[in-house]
Amino acid sequence: MSFGKLILVRHGLSVYNDQNRFTGWKDVELNEQGRYEAEQAVGLLQNINFDIAFTSKLKRASDTLDIILKGINQTFIPVEKNLALNERDYGDLIGQNKAEAAKEFGEEQVQIWRRSYDIPPPGGESLKDTADRVIPYLNEKILPHVIEGKNVIVSAHGNSIRAIVMALKKFSPEEILQTEIGWCEPWIFEFEGDKLANLEIRERPGSKSMSKLPN
Repeated sequence: MSFGKLILVRHGLSVYNDQNRFTGWKDVELNEQGRYEAEQAVGLLQNINFDIAFTSKLKRASDTLDIILKGINQTFIPVEKNLALNERDYGDLIGQNKAEAAKEFGEEQVQIWRRSYDIPPPGGESLKDTADRVIPYLNEKILPHVIEGKNVIVSAHGNSIRAIVMALKKFSPEEILQTEIGWCEPWIFEFEGDKLANLEIRERPGSKSMSKLPN
């Protein structure tokens, strides 16, 4: 039987995250703290030899991956970048400060756009829409490597990672909405063949974990 690992890492803090703005598909940089968070993840992944990496087309995710692979001396592995792993598209909200958006549209409406499963913001995607593009890519391109016994790292975004977690853990929409993905906190899924055997979430040293599973 093969034993593979799938490691999911949310990118470090970006400039827009730090400014409390809706980011979505806006291609913003990591800020200094975000780069430091990625460097902290290096120490959490030193004991894993990776075979292949996947990331989105957005630089905050690909730069996080670059920092990690350089830190663990594994820049030689193949890296595949795909739009399917991009963050949820926040449409007309992109670039807006979240507090200002709440004043303009009402706090309740903004919360619905942010935290409902299937209601998208104007011109954007719901979490369901995001899952509808992420999960087929997971099943067709990523999981076959894991099932073969390879170790795979995916550097992506809060909502694209939520979609993957939803598929792997078979969470309901209600459960995935209760799931939080911390910055640069590796989620390590261990497989025995095609069966999920274990999940470990590693915390960055000196910081309180932001990751959370449903109750």
